[in-house]
Amino acid sequence: MFPDVVDLRSFYAQPLGVVTRRLIGRAIRARFDNVRGLSVLGIGYATPYLGVFREECERTLAFMPGAQGVTRWPSAAPTLAALVDETELPLRDAMVDRILAVHLLEMTPDAEDMLREAWRVLAPGGRLLCVVPNRRGVWARVDNNPFGHGRPFSRAQITDLLRRALFTPVGWGEALYMPPVGRNWFLRSAVAWERSGATLSLPFAGVHIVEATKQVYKPVPMKRKSARLRVPVLEPVLAPQPAGLRG
Repeated sequence: MFPDVVDLRSFYAQPLGVVTRRLIGRAIRARFDNVRGLSVLGIGYATPYLGVFREECERTLAFMPGAQGVTRWPSAAPTLAALVDETELPLRDAMVDRILAVHLLEMTPDAEDMLREAWRVLAPGGRLLCVVPNRRGVWARVDNNPFGHGRPFSRAQITDLLRRALFTPVGWGEALYMPPVGRNWFLRSAVAWERSGATLSLPFAGVHIVEATKQVYKPVPMKRKSARLRVPVLEPVLAPQPAGLRG
């Protein structure tokens, strides 16, 4: 069973969630470093990471899947969040410049359909940033955090999924090298864990952060060669000889 919006909101209110938000937020900001004048769409439960973009970008929206539920966001302003079907987004084609997907790919039953819908609403040259649990990491193996639910991914699996949905991966990052331990004394060492893991390129980070671009053309499927026309071979038949030729 996947966590709903109440579970997600509760996690990010805890000390472990606060540190998680800070570490992943830094990695997201490093990828989306300049969104001035652009439109940014968050899909899944991306609201903990969208606040840094609100004052900079032209427009910010938060779409939450129907199975997950929706919460008001932002809390002290007109709401910018909506409950949607993630495979049928209520937007026109090529309408947004950046998409941030968090707590989504591992939880949706139709990941490829969702990505194709993201492709539809993303403008040419737009960017998609996905935060997904690493199947080799500790966070995917324990259920005291949202990344311990749903399907974790390897790099190869994410790459294959994105390419099938007509996206090209262009950048990778990782976050959450520390184990998901919520003790305050342990959380004080979170930055040291992050620096050590990034410096040593350790493969056990909690999440992958992959940036992909929209392909502006669709691959043309190869047509099968038509089968050669088979001409039936006639079997020889004995024909009667004319009377004058008979012996």
